[in-house]
Amino acid sequence: MKTEIIEIIDRGRGPELSTCRITVLDLVRYFQKGSSSGEIRRWIPTLSDGEIAVVEQFYLEHKAEFDEKDRCARERRAEQIRLQRQKFPETNETPEETKARLRRLLDQRRQEQNGEGHPG
Repeated sequence: MKTEIIEIIDRGRGPELSTCRITVLDLVRYFQKGSSSGEIRRWIPTLSDGEIAVVEQFYLEHKAEFDEKDRCARERRAEQIRLQRQKFPETNETPEETKARLRRLLDQRRQEQNGEGHPG
């Protein structure tokens, strides 16, 4: 029986496990929170204790770098969410009110496309 060597490699997406596509950055938040291997496996059940240990050791050896990468990634995500909310602001409408508003908009567009509703 051949045992697969678990190591950190770079396939172009940043340091990741040789045994799967999980990157070191994928697990940084778990390590920052002090999550146990069992807790991590609850969220990523395909990982073994050995794989988690290898990633954690690599993270600890490069902690400042990965903490900064994680901070930047979180900032980018927060900015994406902020921009998305600007495009699609949340409303206080009920689902029924939203449907009625969208129906009115659709009717209005159909009338405009058909040349209706414009003074002659």
